[in-house]
Amino acid sequence: MSKNYAVVGATGAVGVEILKVLENRNVDVGQLKLLASPRSAGKTMTFRGKEYTVEALSEDSFHDVQVALFSAGGSISKQYGPVAVSSGCVVVDNSSAFRMDPEVPLVVPEINPEAVKLHKGIIANPNCSTIILLMAVYPIYKLYGVKKIIVSTYQAASGAGAAAMQELEDQAKAHLAGTEVPTNILPHQLAFNVFSHNSSMDPESGYNQEEVKMVKETHKILGDANIAIAPTCVRVSTFRAHAESIHLELREKGDVEKMREALAAFPGVKVLDNRQANRFPMPLEVSGKDDVYVGRVRMDYDDQSGTNVQLFVVGDQLLKGAALNAVQIAELL
Repeated sequence: MSKNYAVVGATGAVGVEILKVLENRNVDVGQLKLLASPRSAGKTMTFRGKEYTVEALSEDSFHDVQVALFSAGGSISKQYGPVAVSSGCVVVDNSSAFRMDPEVPLVVPEINPEAVKLHKGIIANPNCSTIILLMAVYPIYKLYGVKKIIVSTYQAASGAGAAAMQELEDQAKAHLAGTEVPTNILPHQLAFNVFSHNSSMDPESGYNQEEVKMVKETHKILGDANIAIAPTCVRVSTFRAHAESIHLELREKGDVEKMREALAAFPGVKVLDNRQANRFPMPLEVSGKDDVYVGRVRMDYDDQSGTNVQLFVVGDQLLKGAALNAVQIAELL
């Protein structure tokens, strides 16, 4: 049976992708409401060849809606998520507002789909960097177990929204033209540069919020708080695909070929690991792709224990890192 959907934050980078994913995956959408801030109200967007007018989000927006896909920021989710639930709606929320709430399932459909059954009206979509990490780690975790994850991320401008993507383009043009480089959205020039992730920093621990999310969300999704996790999150001058360099300390001796086979067989993962041609996943080529791409699968150099493995992973932040995962959750409903 078709369900009536609402997309909250429809005009944002993730909202636009949600509409594309709903269309491309032939999700059975009955009525559709596109909701956004008052400044975006009145704009028109096209879905399956039909024009829809964007409406201003209000407490009356969710009557006759069964599924609401939220991607408008944590404060909006906290304010309007419970309102949608009280209207009889199931909320799939893309913000960090409810992820660590013990009453709210945190779901990657390929990894813990059974958690959806536990929802009480709200289901949380994990952080993009966590989803991309776990899509590559989980098949190996199931084979050998994992003691420790050391991960360094190379995160695209899209993680900071459509305005940051536009700013990266404007910065590159200005830098090459020798004119003043605009820095209005991100704290530093991103074009031709890298810097520590721009989420808030805890001065005592030295970890930023993006890194803390990766630790806490990984433990919750896997149901395993015994994994030690050491993340370093960095913003780089790519547009929309996040890359991650991952080191795993396994609980048992591992075999590279078995790991490649497990990764290749896992839904939503593609292995691109051509050592002869020195060809591995790249953000430019993974942008716009649903799958998470994994390469550089290798044991630590001169490691005699056989328990230390390295990977390089790339996933589209707007798709599997956000919109696609949210729609997959809605499909599970």
